[in-house]
Amino acid sequence: MPPVPPESSAPRPSTVSRRTVLGAVAATAASAPLLTGLAAPASAAPSTVRPRALPGGGDLGPNVLVFDPGTSGIQAKLDQIFHQQESAQFGTGRYALLFKPGTYSGLNAQIGFYTSIAGLGLSPDDTTINGDVTVDAGWANGNATQNFWRSAENLALVPVNGTDRWAVAQAAPFRRMHVRGGLNLAPSGYGWASGGYIADSRIDGQVGPYSQQQWYTRDSVIGGWVNAVWNMVFSGVQGAPAQSFPNPPYTTLDTTPVSREKPFLYLNGSEYRVFLPEKRTNARGVTWGNGTPRGTSLSLSQFYVAKPGVSAATLNQALAQGLRLLLTPGIYHVDQPIQVNRANTVVLGLGYATIVPDNGVTALRVADVDGVRLAGFLIDAGPVNSATLLEVGPSGASRDHSANPTTVQDVFVRIGGAGAGKATTSMVINNRNTIVDHTWVWRADHGTGVGWDTNRADYGVVVNGDDVLCTGLFVEHFNKYDVQWLGQRGRTIFFQNEKAYDAPNQAAVQDGNVKGYAAYKVGDNVTTHEAWGLGSYCNYTADTGIVQHHGFAAPNTSGVKFHGVLVVSLGGNGQYEHVINEAGAPTSGTSTTPSTVVSYP
Repeated sequence: MPPVPPESSAPRPSTVSRRTVLGAVAATAASAPLLTGLAAPASAAPSTVRPRALPGGGDLGPNVLVFDPGTSGIQAKLDQIFHQQESAQFGTGRYALLFKPGTYSGLNAQIGFYTSIAGLGLSPDDTTINGDVTVDAGWANGNATQNFWRSAENLALVPVNGTDRWAVAQAAPFRRMHVRGGLNLAPSGYGWASGGYIADSRIDGQVGPYSQQQWYTRDSVIGGWVNAVWNMVFSGVQGAPAQSFPNPPYTTLDTTPVSREKPFLYLNGSEYRVFLPEKRTNARGVTWGNGTPRGTSLSLSQFYVAKPGVSAATLNQALAQGLRLLLTPGIYHVDQPIQVNRANTVVLGLGYATIVPDNGVTALRVADVDGVRLAGFLIDAGPVNSATLLEVGPSGASRDHSANPTTVQDVFVRIGGAGAGKATTSMVINNRNTIVDHTWVWRADHGTGVGWDTNRADYGVVVNGDDVLCTGLFVEHFNKYDVQWLGQRGRTIFFQNEKAYDAPNQAAVQDGNVKGYAAYKVGDNVTTHEAWGLGSYCNYTADTGIVQHHGFAAPNTSGVKFHGVLVVSLGGNGQYEHVINEAGAPTSGTSTTPSTVVSYP
């Protein structure tokens, strides 16, 4: 999350060094029926002894706060949670703030770390707050580049002064929101900001990114957009600015090729249910604007409602029974992979539920099956190296899932920061037709347990499957390739990257005869690939003389196409010789000016 002062017409601080501040501051019908038990493990003697069937449903635990319009003391409770979470960047608190349908007045919900706020209606307009849902950066002296891990979803807002403020960085989605006014994405004082993601939302007024260095907006409706710094990307957005990269740097697609919105919890009367939006092709605008959204609905009784402290074995037993998983807020330590083997399984986290593999295992694996939905949780690498943290499909997966793909949405990965963690590869996508819709895969550059070998993580995202689509891909600071794409017919809409700050010298990042590992590497055998709106930044603080030959590497063939690509040297801490392959001018000096390529080849 680059905290350098971008080029912007807005005022901004002028005396703060970059790292000083950063360091200091279909589904229901297709699902299998529930089973009554599990077969005994192979090692057990044949008998009738089986684990007792796990129940579905249940309460949401102490860290899910549910309000209705008659609840007293709502503002005081919101303030209490915010005071605890405002600067708890690597803390253990996790919270979901849920509002039943109705109208709420006079609220200002300030949202801190690991806090999600959401409405419980079927439509955002079912739950209206006459007030604000606010993210600012007072805790970091006006620098919003570390406002990670928080979210807003499924609410209508009527901002007090006409404009809501959502000054966030990575891993902070704004989904399924209706702002009856404007939206300001910059902190008070227009300090540095590095975000961000909006989807399935309607902003009646103008969106002002101001100092935001990059942003991706998908399948939404906006009343206007005021400016751009480095990389603003839109797909399927009514009211988006016209294509104009690099001046201003707008990359605009009329539609999103394939999308399927994130599952969400809602109330049907007094019953909790989970809504599963249907897949759209060539999508444009919101899913909820004209009556009931299209999709299917599951009762909470079809979910195992997990609480922190539950074992991986119990989670896997629930999945084997045919239950889905709802992970309530908290931290889940696993000593074996969570194994998703059934089609149409949902694993939905609330309040940034966090999975930590304790002994070098993979945190979660998905089989080569249709329609799995992973959403709303964080995977935090453990101190023992994991070969992988998330595997979507086994090696060699080959089934066609185009009719009912797996979606990975608001699933975030972190290596280090909260403590020493290691993983050779963070996220591996083997299943065909997978949609990765908003992820931040981050090898930590600050916090505890941070160092070139302390939180070693060679690869961020590796895509082996064919026909994979990524919409909103944020991957940063890996020791080798941040993204390595080996599958055919892959597509990416929006990519944000920083190379690892802490590379000790040129030799440490040498990729054979190439200076530096590319941020986004398309394999030499790939014949068809397309990507829009990509940026890579270098900030080699340990050795400012390191040179990247290019930010992006791909076969030079007509079927591999890039649109709207840029590289930036942050303050001259390292330089790029080219943008993609041998194309694009070198960066130079300390001016933090992007070098751009409009299209390649």
